[in-house]
Amino acid sequence: MSNQRTRVVVTGIGAVTPLALTAEETWQGLVAGKSGIDHITQLTAEVVARFPTRIAGEVKGFDPRNFMEFRDARRMGRFSQFAVAAASMAIKDSGLAIANEDPERIGAVVGLGMGGVQDTENAVRIIVDKGPMSVSPFYVVTATANMATFWVAYLNQIKGYSATLVGACASGTQSLGEASEVIRRGAADVILSGGVEAGVCELALACFCSNKGYTRRNDPPQTASRPFDKNRDGFVGSEGCGFFVLESLEHARSRSARILAEIMGYGASNDAFHLIAPDPEGAGAARAMRWALKSAGLQPDAIQYINAHATSTPLGDAAETKAIKSVFGERAYKIPVNATKSMLGHMMGGAGAIEAIAVINTIRDGILHPTINYETPDPECDLDYVPNVARKAKVDIALSNSFGLGGQNASVVIGRCAA
Repeated sequence: MSNQRTRVVVTGIGAVTPLALTAEETWQGLVAGKSGIDHITQLTAEVVARFPTRIAGEVKGFDPRNFMEFRDARRMGRFSQFAVAAASMAIKDSGLAIANEDPERIGAVVGLGMGGVQDTENAVRIIVDKGPMSVSPFYVVTATANMATFWVAYLNQIKGYSATLVGACASGTQSLGEASEVIRRGAADVILSGGVEAGVCELALACFCSNKGYTRRNDPPQTASRPFDKNRDGFVGSEGCGFFVLESLEHARSRSARILAEIMGYGASNDAFHLIAPDPEGAGAARAMRWALKSAGLQPDAIQYINAHATSTPLGDAAETKAIKSVFGERAYKIPVNATKSMLGHMMGGAGAIEAIAVINTIRDGILHPTINYETPDPECDLDYVPNVARKAKVDIALSNSFGLGGQNASVVIGRCAA
């Protein structure tokens, strides 16, 4: 048996975001510096007016019937509908004929932060208004976090390795990293991996407004998310999903698949510092980056670009900047670092997946999307953040970061697939 490390590649991507209902259209919007943030429409104006934050990144025009039977869609939470849609697009993009594969060698790994928070909110309302016996018996199989994984597996008849990762804002990146490790250890040939969130609701607004996590810059909404800018005051809540078809390189080549990128390394850590606030020195984030590089067998000087977690919070962006400097030293000032959340807001469990798609497309097209709304430099955030305008750059190896509540950190190294 060979001791050579199994290589893992991406052969398909799919996405549903506040910018567009496909990965490619989302990418074009990012390159153009277009924001998907706007005034909230999923709640009534009267409800929204009760909160100091009245904006979000909402997915617009999504019809689940384009991707699944209505009878199935009505039993899903919105987050599961997004997952099924993005997974379907990723499968189509990959050209993988699942019916011709061994279903026990295909797995599903999905990351998310909150699950069916909208469904929970509605169930509690029903209890208060109508009594406990009025709650739908389907509530538990609608709102439970692992239902996105179930529906992706069930509708595609995937019977192999299965997992649901709940790591707050790190979930999407952890899903990608852990799914890659499953393939590396030989437990699957193919994994459908994704990150998803659909939490635009009163409960989420109440939580993140009361703990002052959300920005209060409502007008105009498109300028609210401003990572690394001195005047940033919090993040913008968002929803969406990104999905990947991951395969061992051997399996992808056996079917002559088009290879988009390679998942070269993965690292995960915990700050063990605070429930919400990041370690101000970025020590846990730095560990995740170093371990991802070690996993990839690379030195820091191999990284040509970093897609930052960069939520637009005063503490988080400064801590990530310190972490990058800790890992890369003086070379940190020469590495472009951009913030997808400046245009999409923070999708929580879906963020890392969408950001990894941005990295894959950067490698493909040789374009760094901008960090928009960067107007006033912050002495604590003094790296090259690709401000406001896209930039051409040849990128072969990049790093993508996700750092979540509870100090959970994850980083992946993504590269061009060499022979």
